[in-house]
Amino acid sequence: MTSGTAALQERRYRILVTGYAISSYGTFLNVVALSLYVYAVTDRALAVGVFMAVRLAAGFVAGLAAAAVLARWSPKGVMFWANVAQAAALLLLVLAPDGFRTGTLFAVSAVVGASGTLFMVTLRSSIPDMVGEGRHTWANSLMVSGRSMAMVAGFASSGVVVSLLGYTAAFLVDMVTFLVCALTVLLLPMPMSPARGNEEKDSQGEDVEGSQGSQEEGADRQGRRRDGRRRVPAALVALGAVPVLGLMVALRGIDALGSSSHNAALPVYSTELDADNPAVFVSVFWCVWALGNVLVQQVLQRYTKRTGRSVGALGFGLGTIAMSGTFILAFAGLPWAATVLVALLAGAADGLTEVSYTSHLQTLPSPLRTHAFGLSATVENLGFGVGMIVVAAALDVFTPLSVVGVAHGAAIVLALVYVARVLRGRGAQEAGEAQEAHEAQEAQEAVPASEAREGKQGKQVEQGEQGKGESGAGPARGGHRDGAEVSGG
Repeated sequence: MTSGTAALQERRYRILVTGYAISSYGTFLNVVALSLYVYAVTDRALAVGVFMAVRLAAGFVAGLAAAAVLARWSPKGVMFWANVAQAAALLLLVLAPDGFRTGTLFAVSAVVGASGTLFMVTLRSSIPDMVGEGRHTWANSLMVSGRSMAMVAGFASSGVVVSLLGYTAAFLVDMVTFLVCALTVLLLPMPMSPARGNEEKDSQGEDVEGSQGSQEEGADRQGRRRDGRRRVPAALVALGAVPVLGLMVALRGIDALGSSSHNAALPVYSTELDADNPAVFVSVFWCVWALGNVLVQQVLQRYTKRTGRSVGALGFGLGTIAMSGTFILAFAGLPWAATVLVALLAGAADGLTEVSYTSHLQTLPSPLRTHAFGLSATVENLGFGVGMIVVAAALDVFTPLSVVGVAHGAAIVLALVYVARVLRGRGAQEAGEAQEAHEAQEAQEAVPASEAREGKQGKQVEQGEQGKGESGAGPARGGHRDGAEVSGG
């Protein structure tokens, strides 16, 4: 790849990330505005919970269907229409008559949940094709940085936008952000419609690089087209073939459950600290968290540029331990200065886990990568959804510290198991590499003796000794046999 091509790829990816950050602002503004609007329309707290449940359930289903969708549609088309669908849903909500508002709200919840999940699965799985080899960590860091800043801006401005401009204005702002993201997707140098030739090749199990894993995945896709019922088992079997990947995705799900605990507990804990101004602690905590997240992305980008390495699977496990530990400390009643430092470290650890996890999954072959991100989105939605229900009930009985401690403590325990598995795998790999190096050295030492025998045989042939020439085939075969024995030992 030429430097000009790489620069063009990077520029277009930066434009896409800008659009994604803008739509993320709309998403987080959307979360607050829609939840408040549901309560205003229905006057029931239960309706708010059902609204969130519908959104998470739609994301759960979309994660399962992501691989099948991307097998039929191009990534560019999926990302474009996912944004257009969210914009259209919000416009429908604005135009809906009063008698249809409640039903429209839950339809919007389903569309936003499914479309958002499809967009994220497609974006994460397509990044290697957008930025090229060796640029995954940089690309993921840029994406996470944009989303973190958008989250703070969305949450911080939601109250102002809704209070001063009203719900309709908030929904129209959300709609515009999704349309802006859709326009940035159109600038990508990718086809909107799938290439039929590539689909036929994939259905026959042929990979352009000739990898056996992709051949098996191509056959898997063909089988799924014939029988949709095989979609989930095929994904699970494919992921199970990759070492520790299943445990990695499971840890991501438990991490999502832990995230639900601190998201639900923060308002309760903040109210206990200052009942008159409960929003102060929450706002400060998330702003400092976002600062830590953005700072660690700068460190990761420089580390990758200097060393050419990424933090990888081990970084994900260690980052999860650090993140869960700091979130527990955030509810321990520490002084303000210590709590601010804890929030900064929590954001940094959260950013590290996001980038390392995404970068590791992006090293998988394309079909398997889509399955991995789709299943991951499903597991994350399930963990967060179940967590919100369980945590909400637990907070009525137990303190925020105990609830968050149990949820994030479970993540720490599983993360320790995961780290041990990764380290054991690395030890086995290093032992295998040492064995290969030893075998190569033995093979190299055997070469001079083999060459001496071949030289003697050549001299005998030149002297015209027919009998010797015939018998020379024996030592030649013996030389090849010795080589096979060396390499096979």
